[in-house]
Amino acid sequence: MQTSSQSPFVIDQIEGYSKDFSSLICMMNYTRRTTIQAVENLTVEALDFRINGTGNSIGMLLAHSVAVEKIYQFLTMGGKDLPDEEIDRYADTLQPALDLGEAATIISGNTADFYLEDMEKTREKTLELFRTLPDSWLYETTPWWDNELSNNYFKWFHVFEDELSHRGQMRIIQKHYELSKK
Repeated sequence: MQTSSQSPFVIDQIEGYSKDFSSLICMMNYTRRTTIQAVENLTVEALDFRINGTGNSIGMLLAHSVAVEKIYQFLTMGGKDLPDEEIDRYADTLQPALDLGEAATIISGNTADFYLEDMEKTREKTLELFRTLPDSWLYETTPWWDNELSNNYFKWFHVFEDELSHRGQMRIIQKHYELSKK
């Protein structure tokens, strides 16, 4: 993860990125850092735990964060195809991870390192793509939800906002898991 300063609480210029991309990346980095801190020491059992055996698990939500970022790479980068190895690897889990719920129950049995590695590789790809784009790309608009206009800046805000929201769910699931062990 690239940072602009010693503190994760400073939004600043990142070497190799424009000012606007640097701001976006700093916010994405902070969100990712706090997600990692929330899950990095969890067991497979804790990652797979579902409250009352229903809903999403922490592992499912981590896979969802990866899937959302991959889809936004695809959607915002001119619809370029995902590489074949990505399609093969995620053929069975990409859509369930996006949808969550019962369809995503197939996502289980993985370690925290598995999810965190996936998150890191996906973010590296995002950062590589960002490095090649001008700031003006962030402000390009296209029709989006409900046929409202959205720019790429908002779309990528949504990527980390979605992760941030699900991290709150992860913390609730973890508390329920800990209570179930008492």
